[in-house]
Amino acid sequence: MSGAEQETMPQTSVVFSSILGPSCSGQVPPGMGERGSGASSSGDLVFQEGRLISGSLEALMEHLVPTVDYYPDRTYIFTFLLSSRVFIPPHDLLARVGQICLEQRQQLETGSEKAKLKSFSAKIVQLLKEWTEAFPYDFQDEKAMAELKTITHRVTQCDEENGTVKKAIAQMTQSLLLSLAARSQLQELRDKLRSPAMDKGSVLKTKPPATQKDILGVCCDPLVLAQQLTHIELERVSSIHPEDLMQIVSHMDSRDKHRCRGDLTKTYSLEAYDNWFNCLSMLVATEVCRVVKKKHRTRMLEFFIDVARECFNIGNFNSMMAIISGMNLSPVARLKKTWSKVKTAKFDVLEHHMDPSSNFCNYRTALQGATQRSQMANSSREKIVIPVFNLFVKDIYFLHKIHTNHLPNGHVNFKKFWEISRQIHEFMTWTQVECPFEKDKKIQNYLLTAPIYSEEALFIASFESEGPENHMEKDSWKTLRTTLLNRA
Repeated sequence: MSGAEQETMPQTSVVFSSILGPSCSGQVPPGMGERGSGASSSGDLVFQEGRLISGSLEALMEHLVPTVDYYPDRTYIFTFLLSSRVFIPPHDLLARVGQICLEQRQQLETGSEKAKLKSFSAKIVQLLKEWTEAFPYDFQDEKAMAELKTITHRVTQCDEENGTVKKAIAQMTQSLLLSLAARSQLQELRDKLRSPAMDKGSVLKTKPPATQKDILGVCCDPLVLAQQLTHIELERVSSIHPEDLMQIVSHMDSRDKHRCRGDLTKTYSLEAYDNWFNCLSMLVATEVCRVVKKKHRTRMLEFFIDVARECFNIGNFNSMMAIISGMNLSPVARLKKTWSKVKTAKFDVLEHHMDPSSNFCNYRTALQGATQRSQMANSSREKIVIPVFNLFVKDIYFLHKIHTNHLPNGHVNFKKFWEISRQIHEFMTWTQVECPFEKDKKIQNYLLTAPIYSEEALFIASFESEGPENHMEKDSWKTLRTTLLNRA
């Protein structure tokens, strides 16, 4: 294999991102996708210092298909299959791959080179195997499945002696069908759970009875709660697939940065994970605001500060950020008498880690440290890296927006897609870590089903605990009371 194809996909832990650099800016180096010095052309593909940086879509598709003497690097296969959906639907790409295979097969048949034909067929099956394993859900489409059957049928025609190619195809097809069945079952479960999840933020007009449990009545150990949060995070994030993340690029509406055009079912896993962050933030705020006595509210705040710190130590940055966000919501932040009793030194350290200055430079440094720890890890516990999902999505979106998909000569800006693919692959590696902590169903059930106050209910509870202190708060409190009286 030539040096041009010797790309290496980052393993469990690489330094967070070469595009962040020492400045922690989170930005891509200038000139990404531009033809600089040292560029060389091979047909419609352009390489720079041995790395493929651009090419026509047709040339990139041809580069994906094996020949008798060539098999694409696995990194290229993953990157192109992931990024190609921005330009062409998977079933159309599969159809084109089938055409290229047919053309090459016909050339080999006319040359009467049976041995080479068999070797070529085996390579095609290997490519399809890698495709179905990395992106099985591309084959949910009936058109894609039909194209797959057409290609495999052609390939098996030269496999009459010992049937090795047929066996490989049968194994591949069985694995693919199992993956699709698992996906279908998961989707059915999501559909069942979806409605109740949307009702979680219902307005509570009054505080719950004093006898109702709070989080401390279920779990009073910050480390244990942090471990259970990590369990939930890893379970939820494991349902996100590379193609889901590529939706950020391929389905973003140019008229509205924050709204996706994609089918809701395609982005549900992203929305569900984002909703979990919001629910956790609101749960933290609810647990604090619903406490009647100041002494107990102080204890609750200090407990969540300790939980956030344990999340940080584990490498669960998403839960940590959600907890900090919950404590920074206005109904909680305004409780000055309560906060005056809290030992805030630990909280100050946490806020320093999540300081948004310089594009969250402190957080990125901590994430880089966790990533390096994961790379050297001997245990599952040390491998855990759960980034702040919102920031990860923004990084991908930012990378997408500042670099064009095509260069002025019409080539696909493949240098851009190398970087997007690298970051997505690294994220996917983190999601596959097995949670080492024992699952506590009682604690998890509370975290996932405990009543959550709406923003309005949080303010009511907050004002009832500590009355309004200025004109703006007095006006807000008056408006809330009027609203409640009108409802009554």
